[in-house]
Amino acid sequence: MTTSCAGKVALVTGTSRGLGKAIAKRLAAQGATMALTARTLDPDPKYQGSLRQTLEEIEAAGGSAIAVQADLSKVEDRERLFGEVVDRIGAPDILVNNAAVTFLRPLDEFPDRRVRLMMEMHVLAPLHLTQLAIPAMRERGSGWVLNVTSVGGDLPVGPPFSEFDRTAGFGIYGTVKAALNRLTKSLAAELYDDGIAVNAAAPTNPVATEGAGALDLAKTDTEDIELITRTALLLCTGDPKTLTGRIAHTQEFLREMDA
Repeated sequence: MTTSCAGKVALVTGTSRGLGKAIAKRLAAQGATMALTARTLDPDPKYQGSLRQTLEEIEAAGGSAIAVQADLSKVEDRERLFGEVVDRIGAPDILVNNAAVTFLRPLDEFPDRRVRLMMEMHVLAPLHLTQLAIPAMRERGSGWVLNVTSVGGDLPVGPPFSEFDRTAGFGIYGTVKAALNRLTKSLAAELYDDGIAVNAAAPTNPVATEGAGALDLAKTDTEDIELITRTALLLCTGDPKTLTGRIAHTQEFLREMDA
């Protein structure tokens, strides 16, 4: 299997920090021309990292990239983002839907506006961006879509239920990731004859990113971020006829692929 991305355009969302930034840098190192996007371009004192910093790090390493600010919870921003990417570097061969927003609290008190925002970011935005990417991929006869998901989308085991499932407030997060997994499978089936691979990937254990730290989710039993970047690279370069429709958990998937 070749993992070269030379000559390919890759759009990765949520690239200011964390998994999105790491995946973007991995694809750039393999030769992809990168389109980076996040809600803000310049550093924000409330957060580590920025879209501009990711851009500068890719360029300093010899890669090629552009950065486009966009709020992916807004339909008009998604359309503007995609149009600008096409105008500046061409239609994406690879689309990685990573941008996310996460709120944790019990379902009986979960605010409606935050439910809707999480649905927009985790389900509707990936679908919309994929719809925008399909025509050029279909015309080329190849393409790769990767949705960054979570083991939180797996169904809780029980009864009895674990303390985590009873108290952590993961109900909406798990729901939107489960929906994203189902969407991935359906897109993979519908786009199979077009040579477009659609997969999802999740860390097996929490990764100590800035976002996970803010939510107090990555204290123990963590895994190196390199596992998700390696998984993403394989799923964004694999044969669409054989490596599609996967909901890949990093450790199991990499063992299977002997990678």
